[in-house]
Formats: sequence, C-alpha cells, structure tokens
Amino acid sequence: MSVLLQDHRRGTYHFSPRHNWMNDPNGMVYFNGEYHLFYQHHPNGTTWGPMHWGHAVSRDLVAWEELPIALAPDEHGTIFSGSAVVDWNDTTGFFGGKPGLVAIFTHHSDVPGAEHPVQSQSLAYSADQGRTWTKFVENPVLRHDSYIDFRDPKVFWHEPTSQWIMILACGQSVSLYRSPNLKVWTLASEFGEGIGFHGGVWECPDLFPLPVEGEPGSGKWVMLVSIGDAPDYEEGSRTQYFTGDFDGERFMPDAYSQGHVRWLDYGRDNYAGVSWSDVPAADGRRLFIGWMSNWKYANQTPTGGWRGAMTIARELQLIRVNGETVLTQQPVRELKAYRKPVLTMRDAKAKDVSVRLAGLRLDAIEIHACAGFAEAQGSFAWKVRTGAEQETVIGYDAEAGEVYVDRRRSGIADFHPQFAGRHAASLRTGAESLELRIFVDKSSVEVFVNGGESVLTDLIYPDPNSAGLSLQTDNERLTFDAFDLFEIAVPAK
Repeated sequence: MSVLLQDHRRGTYHFSPRHNWMNDPNGMVYFNGEYHLFYQHHPNGTTWGPMHWGHAVSRDLVAWEELPIALAPDEHGTIFSGSAVVDWNDTTGFFGGKPGLVAIFTHHSDVPGAEHPVQSQSLAYSADQGRTWTKFVENPVLRHDSYIDFRDPKVFWHEPTSQWIMILACGQSVSLYRSPNLKVWTLASEFGEGIGFHGGVWECPDLFPLPVEGEPGSGKWVMLVSIGDAPDYEEGSRTQYFTGDFDGERFMPDAYSQGHVRWLDYGRDNYAGVSWSDVPAADGRRLFIGWMSNWKYANQTPTGGWRGAMTIARELQLIRVNGETVLTQQPVRELKAYRKPVLTMRDAKAKDVSVRLAGLRLDAIEIHACAGFAEAQGSFAWKVRTGAEQETVIGYDAEAGEVYVDRRRSGIADFHPQFAGRHAASLRTGAESLELRIFVDKSSVEVFVNGGESVLTDLIYPDPNSAGLSLQTDNERLTFDAFDLFEIAVPAK
C-alpha cells in the first residue's frame, strides 16, 4: 500500500490515496492477474472537488500500488462514478478482435444558465492493462432529457441473452438498459418505485447473480443500491440490498425484499460499494469493496494530506436464514497471508483471556472469538485502541440480543455532531453460537458477526498511543471455544 505522506491515521491494511481526496470505488475489474480499483478522486484538495478517476492495482486485494490518474475532466464535464469490463469479444470494435478494458462512467457538466447539471454516460478504453485510456470520440453514449440524477452506471455481460446490461441510478429509482456493443443503449425496465428505502437519493447500484450456499443449482440475483445523505436521516449514507430474479430485462424482487429494508452494513462507514467484474469463473467469488466514510462528515474527517479510505475487500455470499435469502460478507481470504499470530487460546476462560491481553499495545489487528450461547448468556465487550480516556467498544448485549460498536469515546469525534454514537445489529433468533471477527486498524473497525450475517463498519480517530486492548464481561463463566489474536502488517509500496 502506498504510504507517502504517512500519518498516524492512515490504515495499515486499507487502501487510501497518497494525496488528497478519495470517495466512491469505481471501475473494479479483474484482468490478466490484476485487480483494478479506480475511485473518485480530487487530486488538488482534501475535500470533494472536480472528480477524476484515481487508479490502483493489486494482485491479492490487500497490497495496492497506486498508479497515475486514469480519467480526467474534459469538454463533457467531470468524471463521476461508473464501472469497467473486459470486452472479451471486442463487441465495441476498439481492440482489433482482441480483448481489452472498457470504462463506462458518468460525465457531469454544470451548464451555465441551466436549471440543473447535465449527467450522461460515456466510454473510455484501454489496450495496455489500464495504464492509458482513450475516450470514445462519440461520447456521451447515453443521455436523458429529464432526470436530474442520471449516473453511476454498472455494466455487465448477460450471457443468457448475449447482451450488455447497464444498471443506472435515476433519482429515486434505477433504470436497466441493454446494448449489443456498449455504444447503443435501449431502455429495458425501471425498478424502485414503492420498494426499499427512499430517505435519500439512490446511487451506485450493482446487480449480479449468486448461488445460495448449500443449495446446488439454486441462485438469486442481488441488487445493491446506496442511499445518499438526507438532512433528516440520522444514519447518513448507507447501502440497501434486494434479492430476486433477473431475466435480462426486468428485476423481480423476492417477497421479503418488498416488506422491509435490508441493510448491507449496520455501521456508519461502508458506502457506495460495488463488486468486481470479470473475476474468473474458476475463482467462484463475488468480490466487493466500499468507501469507508459517510457523507454526513466525509469532508471533515481529521486526516492529514489525504482524506478517504476503502473497506477491506470482502467476499459476498447468499445463505438461507429462517426462510429468507440473506447476503453475507466475509473478509477476503488473501488477508490471512498478512497475519502475524499474537495469541491462540482454546476453551479459554474470559478472565484468562483478559490476563493475556494486559500490556499488549497493537494498532492493526484481527480478533477472532467464538463462544456458545450457553456460555455467552452474559454481556461482554472488547475494548480496542484504548488509552487515556479513549476506547472503542465492540460488544455483545445479551439483554438486547445485539452486537454493537460504541465509538463515543474513540478519540477525535467532535468534528461533526453525529459522528460519535453507538451502532448495533440484532442477532438472528436460534443462533447456537456467537462468532466475531473484528478488524481494527489505525482509524477503523470492521466487525463480522456469525459468518458475516451482520457487519458493522465504523471509522475511529484515536491518538496514536491509544493502542491497548482489553475484555470485560458480567459473566464469570464466559468461555471462548476459540480465541485468536493476530497482528496485520502489509509491506509499504
């Protein structure tokens, strides 16, 4: 990971830009052994400004190499969010019959005298592994006469109907378009009216198929839709998801997608995330990353010389829970290669764990703890990044039946009135055990509950010397079937 202008808030194993501002992940695509991560980037300031596409690559989704800016503003406007694909069959004609990379993005133009900005969809292509890009001379390729918000195209090849599909954010809904060549687009359908959460503008959609774990031959389509900040909505930016079926034209949501809102993350800092395109079928994973911030306070977070970071990359799966199809997230398996074991205990009494933790000072760690509910009937809490009057609490509240992150005393929190808080996720009924995977970095915590059925992602800003770790419980009999503590280190690039 790039660490120029390193300060004590830059994550050890989370991607952030060398300089200046970053928000939404864009154009994530796998090609010739490299994972590409493009992102919304303002190269001349540490707050949101004229958008470019920044660029980084990795071979393992953990160690990232930052490359020069990929796309810069032009006569059509600034470069808003979008996606990238491998045009394997050269449907565009850009590559002389060979495969190459095509980026599909939103041009955003503030037209003098117009009632609102103009947003349209455009193309750029690369024949050299994404190192240089040529914008299509006939940009933009898709316009709309009335939508104020018309942006964030996510494109994929739909093999059953042999066509490209684009899902596009359109204010309070999404639109689905189809194309034979990425250049000419036809409206297929719309989705969103009367379903889901509408407290803010819809942004950064995604649509992809996933098998249901343990059910060979079964599968569903998953739609992700991020929700922009709304003044009356305390939580700020979040991402909801729907499950259903897709026939190449319409998305048909499952019945339980219509009855209640399902959130991807119960913390406050996992936004605008989408999945990688063109991951090989032999790999079999749907890989995801999000922007680790919230529009409530994104321009005010206390970092130096840079602002914005990504979550750790995650693997998405579908499982059945009490008859409902649920989307889970787990850290990518490649992260295990960067672990350094610190403590390993089995059938460990809580008091013994506490003794072993005393005196440890670590700021980039993974905690894995599993307890059966017979032992976990009392509440307990891990306190991380502790120091003088500072602590971030990750706990299980037995009475409420929930896991929570409390960052009210986590460090600097007064830069926005809604930053400090306690965020919780309810546990499903009937669970036989409680498993937590907790990832702590210099300015973040990510908590994966029971195989990723629930996830909480939160930024924190402790002092650099607040690096203690402890365990507290009101149940003297609490025993962890497994407890593992790892330090995580990623070599600088």
